[in-house]
Amino acid sequence: MASSSVPVPYELPWVEKFRPVTLDDVVGNAETIDRLKVISKDGNCPHMIISGLPGIGKTTSIHCLAHQLLGDAYKEAVLELNASDDRGIDVVRNKIKTFAQKKVTLPPGRHKIVILDEADSMTPGAQQALRRTMEIYSNTTRFCLACNMSNKIIEPIQSRCAILRYAKLRDQEILKRLLEICELEKVPYNDDGLTALIFTSEGDMRQAINNLQSTYSGFGFVSADNVFKVCDQPHPLTVQDAIRSCMKGDIEGAMSKLDLLWDQGYSAVDIVVTFFRVVKTFDEIPEYTKLEYIKEIGFTHMRILEGVGTLIQLAGLVARLCKKNVKPELFKV
Repeated sequence: MASSSVPVPYELPWVEKFRPVTLDDVVGNAETIDRLKVISKDGNCPHMIISGLPGIGKTTSIHCLAHQLLGDAYKEAVLELNASDDRGIDVVRNKIKTFAQKKVTLPPGRHKIVILDEADSMTPGAQQALRRTMEIYSNTTRFCLACNMSNKIIEPIQSRCAILRYAKLRDQEILKRLLEICELEKVPYNDDGLTALIFTSEGDMRQAINNLQSTYSGFGFVSADNVFKVCDQPHPLTVQDAIRSCMKGDIEGAMSKLDLLWDQGYSAVDIVVTFFRVVKTFDEIPEYTKLEYIKEIGFTHMRILEGVGTLIQLAGLVARLCKKNVKPELFKV
C-alpha cells in the first residue's frame, strides 16, 4: 500500500537562497563594487584577482558580474573551478584550454569568463601553465581568480591581473542583511540574539547567515544564549565577568569564571580568543589597561598555539591581568 505522507518541500540553505544575483545586492566593500559596476556597463572586463577573508562576497561578486556582462549566455560562457576540483597542470592544459577554444555566441564586446575559486591553493606548476593560457586566449576569455591571500598567486599572474582587495564586513552591514532575512523568513529574535550573531561571525556574512538559520532551526527563537549554544563558543558575558574581577585584582572571582568555562569543555584557544575579542571592545577598561591586557593575552595565545593549552597557562594569564590592577603597596612585606 502506497504511503499517504506529504513530501516535505526541499528547502535551500539560506546562504544560497539569499545569495545576491546583481552587484547592487552585494553587501559591503562599496568602492570595489562600484568599480565592478563600471566594468559591467563598459563590458571591458580585465583579468582579475579578488582577495580577502572567507565569506565576504568575493565569489558572489564575480558571479554577479558575469551575470550582468553575459545575460542569457551565462551558462555556456562561464567555467567555474573550485579548490575541491582537481586543478593540476592537466586541468589547465585540457579543461581550461578546451573551454577557451570553444565557440560561444556572446553579446558584442563580451568575453567568456573562467572563475578560479580558492586560486591560492593551486599548485605552482598549474599557475605557471595558466599564465601562458591567459595570454594566448585573452582575445576571447577573461580569468577571474578569488583567493584568501593574493601573495600565494605567482608574480607573473599578479602582473597580468587587476587586483581587488575586499575588507572584512562591518557590523552594521551584517546587521542590515540579517534583519532583511529575519523579516522575509519571519524569524523571531531579540537584539541580544543579533548582537551575538555579529560577534560570532567576525565579519563573515556566510557564517552569520548559517548561524542564524541553525539557531532558528534548533530553537525557533534567536537569542544570545541560543546563538552561543549553536556556535559552541564561550559566552562573552562570562568572560566580561572574569575581566571585571581582574580589574579589581580579585583572583578568586576571575578563576571561578575561568573554571566555569573550562568545565564546560572549551579549549584553551577558544577561551583566549574570546578574551581578546571581549577586551578589544570592552568600554569599561581604560585605554592604557586595555593595551596591557591585549599584550598579555597575545603572549598567552602564542604559547597555547605552540602546544601548551592547559588550565595552568590560562590561570597564569588571569593572574597577570589581576596583577596589573593590584596596588604596589600590597606587595610590601
